[in-house]
Amino acid sequence: MLKIKAAERLFSLYLELGFSLQAFSSAVEALRLANEVLESEIYAWRVVSDDGHPVRSSCGLTISVDTSLKEERGLLGKTGWSPSVAVICGGSHPLSVNRALHGWLRECRARKLCLVGIASGVFSIAQTGLADGRRCAVHWEQFPSFVEQFPCVAAVQAAYEIDGDTYSCSGGDAAFDMFLQFVKEDYESPIANRVCEKATAMTVREPGDRQRLPLHAGAAINHDALLKIIEQMERHIDEPVALEDMAASSRLSRRQVERIFSKQIGRSPARYYLEMRLERAHLLILNSHLPIVEIAMACGFVSASHFSKAYRENYRLTPREARSEAIERRRSGHGTFAAAQAYENRRSNWQGSGT
Repeated sequence: MLKIKAAERLFSLYLELGFSLQAFSSAVEALRLANEVLESEIYAWRVVSDDGHPVRSSCGLTISVDTSLKEERGLLGKTGWSPSVAVICGGSHPLSVNRALHGWLRECRARKLCLVGIASGVFSIAQTGLADGRRCAVHWEQFPSFVEQFPCVAAVQAAYEIDGDTYSCSGGDAAFDMFLQFVKEDYESPIANRVCEKATAMTVREPGDRQRLPLHAGAAINHDALLKIIEQMERHIDEPVALEDMAASSRLSRRQVERIFSKQIGRSPARYYLEMRLERAHLLILNSHLPIVEIAMACGFVSASHFSKAYRENYRLTPREARSEAIERRRSGHGTFAAAQAYENRRSNWQGSGT
């Protein structure tokens, strides 16, 4: 297998099955363009898979790799070959526990490497316990199930986050923004700005910036008080806060808040809050194994019957019907689930290197 030798900074990019091609290419392009601007091969990357075979992305395209995880692990600590950054490129569906991957991540952390989780790749880092107490960006669709599984991780719905030597991003083009931070750390803003010019990137998000517009917002919201109230709602899904209290904290009256919501979002604050809680519940129904009654409580509903009624009015089917449909779609092989199942079976045949 080809093994790419270290430049001044070498990134080992491990591809999970169903990884986001957009996020992967965005990350690599940030490094490639930085090399163009610097007129030198400062940044290099080595692409890794479990067994050294090509990996299928979420869009169906297959990407060849440079080496296997076992060979990559053997390069750790070798002068001229060891990476400085370990990246887990995931997609929209977290995979099951991978002991060999966890062993590599633990050894990387022991050797003081930066760990980077892209999209569902942050789940793999969290599964090892290496993200405990760290602030991590999680895609909004994966966020509900992530916070249920990893309560010791400070999960946030940001485009990307940097907490010490742990980097994480929600996926998509946020990977470009996050990898540009490596360039800024090495060469400061002028070089990073020239990379943006080459990529025709008009704006670059900073760590902690929102990864998406608020629910139902058709355009950017420029009302600070409204954003603060929405952020309060997001933080208090399980125990809804009274509108009067949120308004008071923003130094607004209830009537002012209602007018702002109507103008900016086209909904009353109460309706918006309800739909936000229902969206969180919907994602838990589709992506977790939590009982329906626990989901109802986790999303601030006083009873399962109240939750079921509100859910049906919003989604036109009951929570149990929604979960059944999701399970059936996975069994029928929609998306990358069938390929993931085949991959898991193949991996179990050769994996066994331990941690």
